[in-house]
Amino acid sequence: RGLKWLVQAQAANGGFGSGTHARQDIVDPHAVSADPATTAMVGMALLRLGNSLEKGEYSDQLKRATEYILDQVEKSPKGAINITTLTGTQIQSKLGANIDVALAAQFLTNLSAKLDEQQPMKLRAMRALNTCVGMIQRSQNSDGSVQGDGWAGVLQSSFAANALESAKSIGADVDDEALDLARNYQKSNFDVEQGSVATERAAGVTLYAVSGSSRSSAMEAREVNEVIVKARKEGKVKADAPVSVKALEDAGYSKGEAEKLNTAYNVYTAAKSQAQDENVTSGFGNNGGEEFLSFLQTGESLVIAKDDGWKNWYQQTTGRLVSIQNQDGSWNGHHCITSPVFCTATSLLILSVNNDIEHLLEQGAVKYKN
Repeated sequence: RGLKWLVQAQAANGGFGSGTHARQDIVDPHAVSADPATTAMVGMALLRLGNSLEKGEYSDQLKRATEYILDQVEKSPKGAINITTLTGTQIQSKLGANIDVALAAQFLTNLSAKLDEQQPMKLRAMRALNTCVGMIQRSQNSDGSVQGDGWAGVLQSSFAANALESAKSIGADVDDEALDLARNYQKSNFDVEQGSVATERAAGVTLYAVSGSSRSSAMEAREVNEVIVKARKEGKVKADAPVSVKALEDAGYSKGEAEKLNTAYNVYTAAKSQAQDENVTSGFGNNGGEEFLSFLQTGESLVIAKDDGWKNWYQQTTGRLVSIQNQDGSWNGHHCITSPVFCTATSLLILSVNNDIEHLLEQGAVKYKN
């Protein structure tokens, strides 16, 4: 029902829109301008629900959305840090002025990963992805966050970090220092020893910060888990040895690498627990697009980390979503990002995350120590 409602919201130019922050009362998807951020979310939902450029019930809608995104990227000026001249959209106002390029990069990664090398669109999509990667890296602040903070700018920075990580996994031109800086910024929002969360750039909402922290540390947490299990089997560390800097050194890492991975593991473990706490999942008090995005990040982090807890998260979160679905099949936010198009796309990404486990694991693939 949600998918049927969503595809009917497509504009004549192939894009999808959320509307402006100033006119949130306009909920008709055909009465607003298309924007890249919303189009990218819809495109990712269509991909996750089994559509491709060649097949699927909504293949044509995906092709048109892809053309819209590619056109936006290819028309952007050299040296720019975003792919659109639109300003004041709901998504930009709440997540950050440069959220469009971060979400477009993630969409292009997901699309490119599913295209054969011989597919005519492959080269064009990868060129556009590299353009987006360059924009994200140019817009990066010295602390690893992204310029143009919105109401909950930590989410923009989190999605930018995710975009760099996944783009690197398919061979895009990602600078390793920029990726490390982006991940470290997300980790720094969570103090493991104190159990405290920095929410200054998360609109004071713990959920937004911890979901980003868990998502950005998930890949490294998975590496730690698998390396320690292997080291225990080989007798490099004791069978009952907990994860620690020493255990990671014994497994073959340098002291610096071990300290970095141990921090990521501790951040992931603590942040994913908080992100699923009932007092935290309430977010701003009711569901806006930011809550839906946070739920999505938490779920994807659990999948990437190969965390068995994802099944419990999935049952609870999908139950919550089904209970608040509108009669017409859509979802909408009740504060901040209220757009039914954006919220429906994000909800569908959550509901269908089990379709994308293999792809998410490939994005989180790492090389382990011998």
